[in-house]
Amino acid sequence: MNIDQLEAISPLDGRYAHKCDELRGIFSEYGLVKRRIRVECAWLAALCEEPGIRECKPLAAAEKALLDSIAGGTTVADAAEVKEIEKTTNHDVKAVEYFLKRKMAGTPLESRSEFIHFACTSEDINNMAHALMLLDGRAALLEAMREVEDRIAGMAEENAGVPMLAHTHGQSATPTTVGKELAVFASRLRRQSAQIAAIELPAKMNGATGNYNAHLAAYPDVDWEALSRRTIESLGLVQNPLTTQIEPHDGIAELFDATARWNDVLLDFDRDVWMYVSMGYFKQRAVAGEVGSSTMPHKVNPIDFENSEGNLGLANAVLGYMARKLQISRMQRDLTDSTTLRNMGVGFGYTLVAVRSTIKGLGRIGVNLEKLAADLDANWEVLAEPVQTVMRKAGMEKPYERLKELTRGRRVTAETMRGFIEGLPLAEEDKARLAALTPATYTGLAEKLARKGARR
Repeated sequence: MNIDQLEAISPLDGRYAHKCDELRGIFSEYGLVKRRIRVECAWLAALCEEPGIRECKPLAAAEKALLDSIAGGTTVADAAEVKEIEKTTNHDVKAVEYFLKRKMAGTPLESRSEFIHFACTSEDINNMAHALMLLDGRAALLEAMREVEDRIAGMAEENAGVPMLAHTHGQSATPTTVGKELAVFASRLRRQSAQIAAIELPAKMNGATGNYNAHLAAYPDVDWEALSRRTIESLGLVQNPLTTQIEPHDGIAELFDATARWNDVLLDFDRDVWMYVSMGYFKQRAVAGEVGSSTMPHKVNPIDFENSEGNLGLANAVLGYMARKLQISRMQRDLTDSTTLRNMGVGFGYTLVAVRSTIKGLGRIGVNLEKLAADLDANWEVLAEPVQTVMRKAGMEKPYERLKELTRGRRVTAETMRGFIEGLPLAEEDKARLAALTPATYTGLAEKLARKGARR
């Protein structure tokens, strides 16, 4: 960790910087400036291609290549120059416009410099830049999300047939398998990440209050709606044709809510794994040199899952607030969304830190077969369910109540349960099937479900 990280206010830029490093070029001020420049250049290129705008001449091949290099070649030094200009303009988007005019001065593009930011309000540039940031940020998150999903699914398939005592309300319940319970989480996470991936990010390029007023004042015969749509779609976004000065952020809210739902599923997983570690169902590998407690030498703590849980809570606090806030704006525009949007990387950053903590934790645990088997063998009372069910099938009187009297609040041994079964007036086939059951074999379709769920 360097000195800058030691002095960071946020752990995302300090302690956890290595866990979310790829977000730095996306959600930083540099990332925002870079994408603003890309949007301004895309709009200028679109204006040059529009036959009805005669004063903005079509780009020759060399000129297009030059514009593309400016659009895609923004450096940290370029962003610093933009911020220096902003000290004079006191307006961040206007600083980008002036930077581009400087950049094009003395080049074949200089004659078109007054068409940079033509008819635009700053939100035309900002909303598209923010959407581009979210496209790239989502791609980074989805890569990590799918890694943890695949890890959980792999563990589910590996342990598909390993029997485990289930716990409902914290009490011993009908047995399952380790793999099936892991497959439940893999399936839930994949469902949520598919929804995250499918969300469209709307954008606008329609002027000061969304009506193309200035556009039509200059060129009344141009189809500005179509030109705007082509520009937006060229950047991988979807046009929102009806807005105020701002794109109303409903799509961003959908993305943040969907991400928070995925996070909630992972948080649920973290807590379950923590419990299984506590119960001894999962063993943790000790790592040479590591300390579990400053005073208790024996401890190997499930810190990675705890770290993930805490960071998921922080992520959802930010994402949840932003999803609620960003859909609300006074009349045609206020600036409360602007400062809020600067924290997009915070929500994504804490999510990424959490995901990587879970992945690290998964690499350090393994199934404790001995403990699983011992707990199953100590809970023969869970077979009360199949026994009373078969008794119902046979039409016997009060089967549930009889098994309740035998088992409720008691530890039942194999001998007790088998003796009870032997005394039942059941068909020999049913009696033999029940007598052969053990808590470890009473797992239903769990193994099949685990394998099916893991491979989806």
